[in-house]
Amino acid sequence: MSRGQSSAKSVDEKVQAVRGSAATPPDDATVLAIFGPTGVGKTGVAVALAEVLRERGEDPVAISCDALQVYEGLSVLTGVASEDEQAKLEHKLAGFVPVSRAFSVGDYMPLAHAEIDAALEAERRPIVVGGTGLYLRAALAELSLVKAEPESEDSELWSPETRHPSIVFGLDMDRAQLYERIDARTEAIVTGGAKAEVLRAEELGPSRTARKALGFDEALAGDVELMQKRSRNYARRQLTWMRKIPNLRWIDRTSRGDAEVAAEIATVLE
Repeated sequence: MSRGQSSAKSVDEKVQAVRGSAATPPDDATVLAIFGPTGVGKTGVAVALAEVLRERGEDPVAISCDALQVYEGLSVLTGVASEDEQAKLEHKLAGFVPVSRAFSVGDYMPLAHAEIDAALEAERRPIVVGGTGLYLRAALAELSLVKAEPESEDSELWSPETRHPSIVFGLDMDRAQLYERIDARTEAIVTGGAKAEVLRAEELGPSRTARKALGFDEALAGDVELMQKRSRNYARRQLTWMRKIPNLRWIDRTSRGDAEVAAEIATVLE
């Protein structure tokens, strides 16, 4: 059995193992979530927040809600937290699915629930971090994953009902600054080895879902400008999703550092 086949089997076994299982974390425990467009600096804020929480005696852990950061071997392309960032804040559900395996929100949801429940049971503070709106909602709630009727006014996706008390923070900033950050981030991704990652993925035979990774085809073609354009367009879609989240706490981080934003988030917990 190849390494890819073994990894795929282990993911399937992990999903099946957590289906139907449930921990019993404290009822009053609060799950934090940090959402926002690509390039806005979600990971940096989460790492800074973790430092503040540790000073208060808490033990934070990040749980990724990114549909493409789940794939192993695409960490540069998808912007997975660096080794240094992960040394400062443990990250779960990132880089564990073989690129040859299809993966969906139906696979993700039980894993996210299990990680959050395990964290709460261990008296840790879960911080759900990412930019995939559907995965954020799946991490925080029980979803039927049945598409609602087009004329329905109800949207289970953005219902305020959550499995545990939760606070969702939405990061935003001045558009010109955001687009500058996105362009710079894209250049860093390219120089950081994204093309080598996608070439290796091509050799392994990427699944349909893995190939959807933002910038996959552009990295293969070496088209940085198109990659930047697609990233800016994706950020606009993420902001549209963000406006639909009920009870969202908006934070404008224009010209503000990670520590300042983290301090603002921390005050909500006081």
